Amino acid sequence: MVQTVLETQQDFVQLVTPDGIRVPNPELDPWVAKVTGEQLAALYEDMVVVRRIDTEATALQRQGELGLWPPLLGQEAAQIGSARVLRSDDFVFSSYRENAVAYCRGVELTDILRVWRGNAQAGWNPYDIGMAAPAIIIGAQTLHATGYAMGCVADGVDSVAVAYFGDGATSEGDVNEAMVFAASFQAPVVFFCQNNHWAISEPVRLQSSKHLSDRAPGFGIPSMRVDGNDVLAVMAATRIALDRARTGGGPSFIEAVTYRMGPHTTADDPTRYRDAAELEAWRAKDPILRLRRLLESEGLFTPELEKKTTAKADAVAAEIRAGCINLPDPEPLTVFDNVYTTPNATLARQRAEYAAYLASFAPEPGAASAPGTGGAS
Repeated sequence: MVQTVLETQQDFVQLVTPDGIRVPNPELDPWVAKVTGEQLAALYEDMVVVRRIDTEATALQRQGELGLWPPLLGQEAAQIGSARVLRSDDFVFSSYRENAVAYCRGVELTDILRVWRGNAQAGWNPYDIGMAAPAIIIGAQTLHATGYAMGCVADGVDSVAVAYFGDGATSEGDVNEAMVFAASFQAPVVFFCQNNHWAISEPVRLQSSKHLSDRAPGFGIPSMRVDGNDVLAVMAATRIALDRARTGGGPSFIEAVTYRMGPHTTADDPTRYRDAAELEAWRAKDPILRLRRLLESEGLFTPELEKKTTAKADAVAAEIRAGCINLPDPEPLTVFDNVYTTPNATLARQRAEYAAYLASFAPEPGAASAPGTGGAS
């Protein structure tokens, strides 16, 4: 059953329509059969909260509190649906946009913003939460995930590595090389591609004349194309791929078809290359609205749920804003920390030279500081 689902190329796997109607699927339904109404409500809360994190971070950037921010607006179901079915001993390798995945993995809210404020080289300790620091080099994380997965096999554990990347990354050599190694060594890795239709200003149709999921079988990797705005379908697809990896079936490729409703980053202006009508068409497929409609149809969307969710989102927004603004500036010499696992003479020399440079700004004992100057900055 698992192998059949993964190896059969379906144009679009969907369990919940944009109108919130549950679509039966005999092959996928068993993988979400135990999802309760309470769990559906929790998924709804997750998506509302991470959207609020996203909008708050965007506002902080616009107000000069962050240097940059990569919005995930519109991609909440793809990230929440996949991340919530991972085990704690699985390991995530992401790009810079998977902040909803980081939230699910337990990253502290303020830590999500540290790098974007320029306060740290990485926001969290990867081993504390099972998620590597986000990769800025497009597609590089797929190689890291494949190597980690090969290590899982060597260690005799059934943990799985999951690599998140966008449609643009599939044109990078790193992603293709990672799939070659994963297929050759049957590495337990899930390649999770969020096809949000735009690699910055380049539409996906210019990158591939066929579905991105069609590429993986050429490497010997089963794939599935799933509605990335349907949280239940994403959960089912991810569970299938995880089960395959844990039972010795090797890698899988998931193309989650979604849409980046905001800019590529806050430095981008999508109105210069994207038609407004296209954006409006995708707004009608909003993943949060879709799940709300499903909850309403099943009598699960109550005033209490709405009030609870709104309160949680408000609290998270307040915490992330206060945490960001109150982050202390790092000490200048900490830039040399954790560059290498062990100290070496070259790094020590560079650190000493930089310390001397900083010290040169200190006033002579007893001398008055010139206007506009002071200690090291």
